[in-house]
Amino acid sequence: MSLQVVTANRLDDGLAVFMTADEGWSTDIRQAVCAEDAEQAEALLARANTEKQQITVVGPYLIDVAHEDGVLAPTKYREVLRTLGPSVRTDLGYQAG
Repeated sequence: MSLQVVTANRLDDGLAVFMTADEGWSTDIRQAVCAEDAEQAEALLARANTEKQQITVVGPYLIDVAHEDGVLAPTKYREVLRTLGPSVRTDLGYQAG
């Protein structure tokens, strides 16, 4: 099994966010808590699906990640785009700031 993190969309602005170790959410995948096996991944997803979390985010799910140059990075292109923001306007989204 590959490494996994939980991602979702924040309710107040729709941005892609990643669950952190303190059960908060960050737009920076480098701050995400990482599961190293299936049991940890399911426990992490269960923590993301509580009623308390549903006040902050919608649709949490697990994504595969890998360490690239010591930094967590999504392995699927779809998740790379969610992490970076719009791909047609590089002056907008996460990559602009």
